Amino acid sequence: MTSVKEFRVDEPATADSLGRGRFVFTDAYSVFDWGQMPDAIPRKGASLCAMGAFNFELLEAEGLPTHYRGVADADTGETVALADATAPPTEMAIDLTQVPDLPYEGPEAGYDYDAFRAAGGGNYLVPLEVVFRNRVPIGSSLRRRADPADFGLDADPDIAADEWPDEPVDLPEPVVEFSTKYEEQDRYLSRAEADRIAGAADVDALESLALDVNRVVTERADAVGFAHEDGKIECLYADGELRVADVVGTFDENRFSYGGRGVSKEVVRQWYRANDPEWVEAVKEAKAAVAGREIDDWRELCERDPEPLPSAVVDAVSELYAAGTNAYTDREWFDVPDIEAALDAVDGL
Repeated sequence: MTSVKEFRVDEPATADSLGRGRFVFTDAYSVFDWGQMPDAIPRKGASLCAMGAFNFELLEAEGLPTHYRGVADADTGETVALADATAPPTEMAIDLTQVPDLPYEGPEAGYDYDAFRAAGGGNYLVPLEVVFRNRVPIGSSLRRRADPADFGLDADPDIAADEWPDEPVDLPEPVVEFSTKYEEQDRYLSRAEADRIAGAADVDALESLALDVNRVVTERADAVGFAHEDGKIECLYADGELRVADVVGTFDENRFSYGGRGVSKEVVRQWYRANDPEWVEAVKEAKAAVAGREIDDWRELCERDPEPLPSAVVDAVSELYAAGTNAYTDREWFDVPDIEAALDAVDGL
């Protein structure tokens, strides 16, 4: 089980063939890489399942290969297209690939990607997250790792070459980055390092596929009044082909806004920064402290646990996920206020 969804295997993958399985979406959530938090957000699992399935079907319609096979109908349990689901689904049928162990060899040697690639052969989940960015919002990590001039933004006389403005900035072209997937702390990679880690999966092909996914999700977002700011994909490699894996284009994987207001998991992150800063700082310190140690799990060093969300926050975030899914898919899956009312409730917290 991951922090937010369970993983069921119906037919395991082998070195020669893909398997079959399902994601079961729960109402659990995770922020700051903590894993499962102490409470749950009702309707979140069904929201992400419906939105993810909707985007997978958009990708399939565009001819982009994925591991998606449909959703489980709530009444019959049969695998159906999203349009044929009789209620908000919580299970997604998928093709499975191999996910080898990634050994940690200590602070000097680091992670053994050679062993990962050897175990995966020609059928494995690429151990990278491929991140695409259309906008640089206030909370984006890109502001810490690059300057506006790196993207030609200083051509705008209102933007300095080395200082980000105190407002979101649209990028002239989408930017693609690569980060680790299975290390205890995600880290951004140079293109050369990403290519080495990817193994037989070509890094140029990963970038091209990510840009295609970004285009499809951005076009859909524009059509229904959202702005698509950034997101990521994960991919499997099998029989010489890349396929989009995991889940695509949800409020957990991607950052959207509606009328200039954020619609994503960032709402919860910001609540913790404002209301439980001691835990946020303890997480930061634990991540820093693990460097140079023989263990790689920073959580063992964290001196605090997160506080549960107040019920008013849980209710508001639940309605935001549900209303956002209704608006994005253009179907009333959930009996909740519209997206603008849901955003007003979050603003009032």
